[in-house]
Amino acid sequence: MDSQTDQYWQAVISRDASYDGQLFYGVITTGVYCRPSCAARTPLRKNVRFYPTQEAAQQDGLRPCKRCRPDTNREATKSLMHDICRYIEGHYQQRLTLALLAEQAGMSSSHFQRSFTAAIGMSPKKYQDNCRIRLFKNSLKKQGQNAATITGAMHSSGYESSSRLYEKIDRHMGMTPSTYRKGGAHELISYAAGVTSLGWVMIAATDRGICFLQFDDTQGRLLELLKLEYPKADFQSMSVAAQPLFDQWMANLNGFLEGRAQLLDLPMDIRGTAFQCMVWDYLISIPSGTLQSYTEVANGIGKPKAVRAVASACANNKIAITIPCHRVIRGDGSLAGYKWGLARKRSLIDLERRALVDH
Repeated sequence: MDSQTDQYWQAVISRDASYDGQLFYGVITTGVYCRPSCAARTPLRKNVRFYPTQEAAQQDGLRPCKRCRPDTNREATKSLMHDICRYIEGHYQQRLTLALLAEQAGMSSSHFQRSFTAAIGMSPKKYQDNCRIRLFKNSLKKQGQNAATITGAMHSSGYESSSRLYEKIDRHMGMTPSTYRKGGAHELISYAAGVTSLGWVMIAATDRGICFLQFDDTQGRLLELLKLEYPKADFQSMSVAAQPLFDQWMANLNGFLEGRAQLLDLPMDIRGTAFQCMVWDYLISIPSGTLQSYTEVANGIGKPKAVRAVASACANNKIAITIPCHRVIRGDGSLAGYKWGLARKRSLIDLERRALVDH
Protein backbone atom coordinates (compact mmCIF):
# COMPACT_ATOMS: atom_id res chain seq x y z
CA MET A 1 0.00 0.00 0.00
CA ASP A 2 1.57 3.32 -1.10
CA SER A 3 1.74 6.35 1.16
CA GLN A 4 -1.18 8.15 -0.47
CA THR A 5 -3.45 5.11 -0.28
CA ASP A 6 -2.39 4.62 3.33
CA GLN A 7 -3.34 8.25 3.99
CA TYR A 8 -6.76 7.67 2.44
CA TRP A 9 -7.29 4.55 4.54
CA GLN A 10 -6.37 6.45 7.71
CA ALA A 11 -8.97 9.07 6.74
CA VAL A 12 -11.61 6.33 6.51
CA ILE A 13 -10.59 4.80 9.84
CA SER A 14 -10.76 8.18 11.61
CA ARG A 15 -13.86 9.28 9.64
CA ASP A 16 -11.99 12.46 8.73
CA ALA A 17 -14.55 14.91 7.31
CA SER A 18 -11.75 17.09 5.85
CA TYR A 19 -11.40 14.50 3.06
CA ASP A 20 -15.08 14.66 2.10
CA GLY A 21 -15.38 15.79 -1.52
CA GLN A 22 -11.72 15.00 -2.21
CA LEU A 23 -12.23 11.25 -2.51
CA PHE A 24 -14.77 8.47 -2.08
CA TYR A 25 -14.30 4.89 -0.99
CA GLY A 26 -16.20 1.89 -2.27
CA VAL A 27 -16.87 -1.38 -0.47
CA ILE A 28 -16.98 -4.18 -3.03
CA THR A 29 -18.75 -6.64 -0.73
CA THR A 30 -21.73 -4.32 -0.17
CA GLY A 31 -21.71 -2.56 -3.54
CA VAL A 32 -21.84 0.97 -2.10
CA TYR A 33 -19.54 3.97 -2.06
CA CYS A 34 -19.23 6.44 0.81
CA ARG A 35 -17.69 9.67 2.02
CA PRO A 36 -14.58 9.22 4.25
CA SER A 37 -16.59 10.58 7.20
CA CYS A 38 -19.36 7.98 6.85
CA ALA A 39 -20.50 6.75 10.28
CA ALA A 40 -21.12 3.21 9.03
CA ARG A 41 -19.06 0.36 10.47
CA THR A 42 -15.49 0.47 9.17
CA PRO A 43 -15.09 -2.17 6.41
CA LEU A 44 -12.20 -4.58 6.01
CA ARG A 45 -9.30 -2.96 4.21
CA LYS A 46 -9.16 -5.72 1.57
CA ASN A 47 -12.72 -4.86 0.48
CA VAL A 48 -12.09 -1.12 0.00
CA ARG A 49 -11.37 0.76 -3.22
CA PHE A 50 -10.69 4.51 -3.50
CA TYR A 51 -12.11 6.83 -6.17
CA PRO A 52 -11.40 10.48 -7.02
CA THR A 53 -15.01 11.13 -8.09
CA GLN A 54 -18.51 9.74 -7.66
CA GLU A 55 -18.63 9.00 -11.37
CA ALA A 56 -15.60 6.72 -11.08
CA ALA A 57 -17.27 4.78 -8.27
CA GLN A 58 -20.52 4.50 -10.23
CA GLN A 59 -18.64 3.24 -13.30
CA ASP A 60 -17.46 0.36 -11.11
CA GLY A 61 -21.11 -0.50 -10.47
CA LEU A 62 -21.28 0.99 -6.96
CA ARG A 63 -24.33 2.83 -5.63
CA PRO A 64 -24.35 5.75 -3.14
CA CYS A 65 -24.54 4.90 0.57
CA LYS A 66 -27.93 5.74 2.07
CA ARG A 67 -26.33 6.71 5.35
CA CYS A 68 -23.78 9.36 4.34
CA ARG A 69 -25.46 10.23 1.00
CA PRO A 70 -22.28 10.99 -0.98
CA ASP A 71 -24.38 11.97 -4.02
CA THR A 72 -25.83 15.03 -2.26
CA ASN A 73 -24.36 18.51 -1.80
CA ARG A 74 -23.54 18.44 1.89
CA GLU A 75 -22.66 22.12 2.14
CA ALA A 76 -25.99 23.12 0.63
CA THR A 77 -27.77 20.80 3.06
CA LYS A 78 -25.86 22.27 6.01
CA SER A 79 -26.79 25.78 4.88
CA LEU A 80 -30.45 24.77 4.67
CA MET A 81 -30.34 23.20 8.15
CA HIS A 82 -28.82 26.39 9.55
CA ASP A 83 -31.74 28.29 8.01
CA ILE A 84 -34.09 25.90 9.85
CA CYS A 85 -32.20 26.69 13.06
CA ARG A 86 -32.99 30.37 12.54
CA TYR A 87 -36.65 29.44 11.97
CA ILE A 88 -36.73 27.45 15.22
CA GLU A 89 -35.11 30.33 17.11
CA GLY A 90 -37.84 32.65 15.82
CA HIS A 91 -40.72 30.29 16.68
CA TYR A 92 -39.42 28.17 19.57
CA GLN A 93 -42.27 29.17 21.90
CA GLN A 94 -44.70 27.49 19.51
CA ARG A 95 -45.36 23.80 18.96
CA LEU A 96 -43.01 22.84 16.13
CA THR A 97 -43.72 19.34 14.86
CA LEU A 98 -41.23 17.33 12.84
CA ALA A 99 -43.64 17.39 9.89
CA LEU A 100 -43.92 21.18 10.02
CA LEU A 101 -40.13 21.67 10.07
CA ALA A 102 -39.66 19.10 7.31
CA GLU A 103 -42.15 21.02 5.20
CA GLN A 104 -40.12 24.19 5.77
CA ALA A 105 -37.05 22.32 4.48
CA GLY A 106 -38.91 20.72 1.57
CA MET A 107 -38.00 17.20 2.70
CA SER A 108 -39.71 14.10 4.01
CA SER A 109 -39.82 13.90 7.81
CA SER A 110 -37.34 11.01 8.04
CA HIS A 111 -34.85 12.60 5.62
CA PHE A 112 -35.12 15.94 7.41
CA GLN A 113 -34.55 14.35 10.83
CA ARG A 114 -31.38 12.63 9.63
CA SER A 115 -30.10 15.70 7.76
CA PHE A 116 -30.71 18.10 10.65
CA THR A 117 -29.07 15.82 13.22
CA ALA A 118 -26.05 15.23 10.99
CA ALA A 119 -25.56 18.95 10.28
CA ILE A 120 -26.36 20.42 13.71
CA GLY A 121 -25.34 17.61 16.04
CA MET A 122 -28.72 17.22 17.74
CA SER A 123 -32.34 16.59 16.80
CA PRO A 124 -34.71 19.46 15.86
CA LYS A 125 -36.65 18.82 19.08
CA LYS A 126 -33.51 19.06 21.19
CA TYR A 127 -32.50 22.28 19.44
CA GLN A 128 -35.88 23.80 20.30
CA ASP A 129 -35.50 22.62 23.90
CA ASN A 130 -32.11 24.38 24.08
CA CYS A 131 -33.73 27.62 22.91
CA ARG A 132 -36.48 27.33 25.53
CA ILE A 133 -34.08 26.50 28.34
CA ARG A 134 -31.91 29.50 27.41
CA LEU A 135 -34.88 31.86 27.71
CA PHE A 136 -36.01 30.22 30.95
CA LYS A 137 -32.57 30.57 32.54
CA ASN A 138 -32.24 34.19 31.42
CA SER A 139 -35.69 34.95 32.84
CA LEU A 140 -34.72 33.53 36.24
CA LYS A 141 -31.52 35.57 36.35
CA LYS A 142 -33.36 38.80 35.50
CA GLN A 143 -36.16 38.23 38.00
CA GLY A 144 -34.03 38.00 41.12
CA GLN A 145 -35.37 36.90 44.48
CA ASN A 146 -38.42 39.18 44.68
CA ALA A 147 -39.51 39.30 41.05
CA ALA A 148 -42.02 37.28 39.05
CA THR A 149 -42.57 33.64 39.91
CA ILE A 150 -40.95 30.66 38.27
CA THR A 151 -44.34 29.90 36.78
CA GLY A 152 -44.22 33.17 34.86
CA ALA A 153 -40.78 32.36 33.48
CA MET A 154 -42.01 28.87 32.57
CA HIS A 155 -44.93 30.17 30.49
CA SER A 156 -42.90 32.92 28.84
CA SER A 157 -40.39 30.35 27.61
CA GLY A 158 -43.06 28.20 25.99
CA TYR A 159 -43.67 25.43 28.55
CA GLU A 160 -47.32 24.61 29.15
CA SER A 161 -46.86 22.76 32.44
CA SER A 162 -44.26 22.37 35.18
CA SER A 163 -44.02 18.63 34.51
CA ARG A 164 -42.85 19.27 30.94
CA LEU A 165 -40.32 21.81 32.19
CA TYR A 166 -38.82 19.54 34.84
CA GLU A 167 -38.44 16.75 32.26
CA LYS A 168 -35.95 19.02 30.47
CA ILE A 169 -34.40 20.97 33.31
CA ASP A 170 -32.30 18.20 34.90
CA ARG A 171 -29.93 17.76 31.96
CA HIS A 172 -29.57 21.42 31.08
CA MET A 173 -29.36 22.99 34.54
CA GLY A 174 -28.48 20.12 36.85
CA MET A 175 -30.50 21.69 39.66
CA THR A 176 -33.97 22.95 40.39
CA PRO A 177 -34.94 26.38 38.99
CA SER A 178 -35.05 27.98 42.44
CA THR A 179 -31.55 26.69 43.28
CA TYR A 180 -30.24 27.92 39.94
CA ARG A 181 -31.71 31.35 40.58
CA LYS A 182 -29.71 31.49 43.83
CA GLY A 183 -26.50 30.64 42.03
CA GLY A 184 -26.40 27.02 43.18
CA ALA A 185 -25.43 28.06 46.69
CA HIS A 186 -25.32 25.38 49.44
CA GLU A 187 -25.83 22.49 47.08
CA LEU A 188 -24.11 19.35 48.37
CA ILE A 189 -21.46 17.78 46.13
CA SER A 190 -19.80 14.48 47.05
CA TYR A 191 -16.37 13.59 45.71
CA ALA A 192 -13.77 10.82 45.60
CA ALA A 193 -10.45 10.32 43.83
CA GLY A 194 -8.66 7.38 42.27
CA VAL A 195 -5.70 6.46 40.08
CA THR A 196 -5.92 5.76 36.34
CA SER A 197 -3.49 5.31 33.46
CA LEU A 198 -3.81 9.09 32.92
CA GLY A 199 -2.92 9.93 36.51
CA TRP A 200 -5.15 10.97 39.40
CA VAL A 201 -8.83 11.50 38.63
CA MET A 202 -11.50 13.06 40.80
CA ILE A 203 -15.18 12.35 40.29
CA ALA A 204 -17.72 14.59 42.02
CA ALA A 205 -21.48 14.26 41.88
CA THR A 206 -24.78 15.68 43.04
CA ASP A 207 -27.81 13.48 43.51
CA ARG A 208 -28.49 14.01 39.79
CA GLY A 209 -25.21 12.73 38.37
CA ILE A 210 -21.53 13.49 37.81
CA CYS A 211 -20.81 17.23 37.65
CA PHE A 212 -16.99 17.01 37.72
CA LEU A 213 -14.56 14.48 36.24
CA GLN A 214 -11.04 15.81 35.86
CA PHE A 215 -7.41 14.69 35.81
CA ASP A 216 -4.28 16.05 37.47
CA ASP A 217 -0.98 14.89 38.90
CA THR A 218 -2.05 15.26 42.55
CA GLN A 219 -5.20 14.55 44.52
CA GLY A 220 -4.92 17.82 46.45
CA ARG A 221 -4.84 19.91 43.28
CA LEU A 222 -8.02 18.19 42.05
CA LEU A 223 -9.89 19.16 45.20
CA GLU A 224 -8.76 22.77 44.69
CA LEU A 225 -10.06 22.67 41.11
CA LEU A 226 -13.40 21.25 42.25
CA LYS A 227 -13.91 24.06 44.74
CA LEU A 228 -12.93 26.64 42.13
CA GLU A 229 -15.55 25.22 39.74
CA TYR A 230 -18.33 25.38 42.36
CA PRO A 231 -17.36 28.11 44.86
CA LYS A 232 -20.85 28.35 46.42
CA ALA A 233 -21.43 24.63 46.95
CA ASP A 234 -20.93 22.49 50.05
CA PHE A 235 -18.62 19.47 49.75
CA GLN A 236 -18.23 16.11 51.41
CA SER A 237 -16.16 13.00 50.78
CA MET A 238 -18.06 10.21 49.07
CA SER A 239 -20.09 8.42 51.75
CA VAL A 240 -19.69 4.73 52.55
CA ALA A 241 -23.16 4.10 51.12
CA ALA A 242 -22.18 5.75 47.82
CA GLN A 243 -18.78 4.03 47.55
CA PRO A 244 -20.05 1.05 45.48
CA LEU A 245 -21.42 3.50 42.90
CA PHE A 246 -18.11 5.35 42.77
CA ASP A 247 -16.29 2.02 42.37
CA GLN A 248 -18.61 1.21 39.43
CA TRP A 249 -17.83 4.57 37.79
CA MET A 250 -14.10 4.00 38.28
CA ALA A 251 -14.33 0.48 36.83
CA ASN A 252 -16.14 1.89 33.79
CA LEU A 253 -13.55 4.65 33.39
CA ASN A 254 -10.55 2.33 33.75
CA GLY A 255 -12.13 -0.19 31.40
CA PHE A 256 -12.39 2.54 28.78
CA LEU A 257 -8.85 3.86 29.34
CA GLU A 258 -7.40 0.35 29.16
CA GLY A 259 -9.23 -0.41 25.90
CA ARG A 260 -11.55 -3.03 27.40
CA ALA A 261 -14.67 -0.93 26.79
CA GLN A 262 -15.45 1.27 23.79
CA LEU A 263 -18.14 3.32 25.52
CA LEU A 264 -17.84 5.45 28.65
CA ASP A 265 -21.42 5.62 29.87
CA LEU A 266 -21.68 7.74 33.02
CA PRO A 267 -24.66 9.72 34.38
CA MET A 268 -24.00 13.42 33.93
CA ASP A 269 -25.23 16.52 35.73
CA ILE A 270 -24.28 19.05 33.03
CA ARG A 271 -24.00 22.68 34.10
CA GLY A 272 -23.30 25.55 31.76
CA THR A 273 -24.75 28.31 29.65
CA ALA A 274 -27.13 27.47 26.81
CA PHE A 275 -24.30 27.96 24.32
CA GLN A 276 -21.91 25.74 26.27
CA CYS A 277 -24.56 23.01 26.52
CA MET A 278 -25.12 23.29 22.77
CA VAL A 279 -21.40 22.81 22.13
CA TRP A 280 -21.11 19.95 24.62
CA ASP A 281 -24.15 18.19 23.16
CA TYR A 282 -22.52 18.45 19.73
CA LEU A 283 -19.21 17.08 21.03
CA ILE A 284 -21.03 14.04 22.40
CA SER A 285 -22.36 13.39 18.88
CA ILE A 286 -18.84 13.23 17.33
CA PRO A 287 -18.08 9.53 16.74
CA SER A 288 -15.30 7.97 18.79
CA GLY A 289 -11.99 8.12 16.94
CA THR A 290 -13.10 11.09 14.82
CA LEU A 291 -11.57 14.56 15.05
CA GLN A 292 -13.10 17.90 14.11
CA SER A 293 -11.72 21.42 14.07
CA TYR A 294 -13.13 24.26 16.14
CA THR A 295 -14.46 25.73 12.89
CA GLU A 296 -16.26 22.49 12.03
CA VAL A 297 -17.87 22.43 15.47
CA ALA A 298 -18.96 26.06 15.11
CA ASN A 299 -20.52 25.24 11.74
CA GLY A 300 -22.07 22.11 13.19
CA ILE A 301 -24.00 24.02 15.85
CA GLY A 302 -25.13 26.63 13.35
CA LYS A 303 -22.82 29.37 14.69
CA PRO A 304 -20.05 29.64 12.07
CA LYS A 305 -18.66 32.89 13.53
CA ALA A 306 -18.43 31.51 17.07
CA VAL A 307 -15.11 29.64 16.68
CA ARG A 308 -13.51 31.33 19.70
CA ALA A 309 -16.64 30.77 21.78
CA VAL A 310 -16.52 27.08 20.84
CA ALA A 311 -12.89 26.91 22.01
CA SER A 312 -13.92 28.61 25.26
CA ALA A 313 -16.76 26.11 25.78
CA CYS A 314 -14.27 23.24 25.30
CA ALA A 315 -11.92 24.85 27.83
CA ASN A 316 -14.79 25.16 30.34
CA ASN A 317 -15.79 21.51 30.09
CA LYS A 318 -16.04 20.07 33.61
CA ILE A 319 -16.56 16.41 32.64
CA ALA A 320 -13.59 14.93 30.79
CA ILE A 321 -13.95 12.15 28.18
CA THR A 322 -17.73 11.73 28.56
CA ILE A 323 -18.00 15.21 27.05
CA PRO A 324 -15.22 14.52 24.52
CA CYS A 325 -13.54 17.87 23.96
CA HIS A 326 -10.36 15.87 23.19
CA ARG A 327 -11.89 15.20 19.74
CA VAL A 328 -11.52 18.88 18.77
CA ILE A 329 -8.27 20.11 17.21
CA ARG A 330 -7.02 23.14 15.28
CA GLY A 331 -7.81 23.49 11.59
CA ASP A 332 -4.15 22.85 10.71
CA GLY A 333 -4.31 19.44 12.39
CA SER A 334 -2.37 20.35 15.54
CA LEU A 335 -3.83 19.30 18.88
CA ALA A 336 -4.23 22.83 20.31
CA GLY A 337 -4.71 23.22 24.04
CA TYR A 338 -6.30 20.72 26.40
CA LYS A 339 -7.41 21.45 29.93
CA TRP A 340 -5.75 18.31 31.28
CA GLY A 341 -2.56 18.38 29.20
CA LEU A 342 -1.66 17.56 25.59
CA ALA A 343 -0.15 14.20 26.58
CA ARG A 344 -3.52 13.07 27.92
CA LYS A 345 -5.27 14.39 24.81
CA ARG A 346 -2.91 12.45 22.54
CA SER A 347 -3.41 9.31 24.65
CA LEU A 348 -7.20 9.54 24.33
CA ILE A 349 -7.07 10.12 20.56
CA ASP A 350 -4.69 7.19 20.07
CA LEU A 351 -6.84 4.99 22.32
CA GLU A 352 -9.99 5.67 20.31
CA ARG A 353 -8.28 5.20 16.96
CA ARG A 354 -6.77 1.88 18.05
CA ALA A 355 -10.24 0.74 19.11
CA LEU A 356 -11.58 1.55 15.62
CA VAL A 357 -8.80 -0.45 13.96
CA ASP A 358 -9.21 -3.41 16.33
CA HIS A 359 -12.98 -3.32 15.89
